[in-house]
Amino acid sequence: MSRKVVVIPQAGEGKRGPEGYLGYLVRQANVAVRGAMERTLSEIGVTTPQFAVLTMVVAYPGLSGADLARLTFLTPQTINVIVGNLEKAGAIAKTAHAEHGRILQLTATSKGRALLKKCRSRVAVVEGQISGLLSPDEEQVVKRWLGGLAAKLAEGR
Repeated sequence: MSRKVVVIPQAGEGKRGPEGYLGYLVRQANVAVRGAMERTLSEIGVTTPQFAVLTMVVAYPGLSGADLARLTFLTPQTINVIVGNLEKAGAIAKTAHAEHGRILQLTATSKGRALLKKCRSRVAVVEGQISGLLSPDEEQVVKRWLGGLAAKLAEGR
């Protein structure tokens, strides 16, 4: 009895390309982007979740751990570990909320901002590869579509 050899298409071909389902293609792209970011950030000892946390803490100073969990799509337990490690490294500082003392607000230190700058320069290479596939107008369409997709699917939650 002979076995049929299955040929798996490369990314961008067949069901992994124009013939594919949107949900699968979004997932495939997500995995590819995350892998590329993990490789480039690992060279400086930073994980992609740490990068996401630093990015949000710098963008929105005073966030709580719960806020961070929602913004980074990580569990509160994971956020606690990441924040603890970044705090030990001197990248993040915690302060008690002025009115709700049990809530700890997070801010990036100068060391954390410098680390994020280093991360951003490395991630910019990956983002350049992504945006290099699009014209500036197409990039804006994709950004609006991805943001709209996230908003639309979040409506059911």
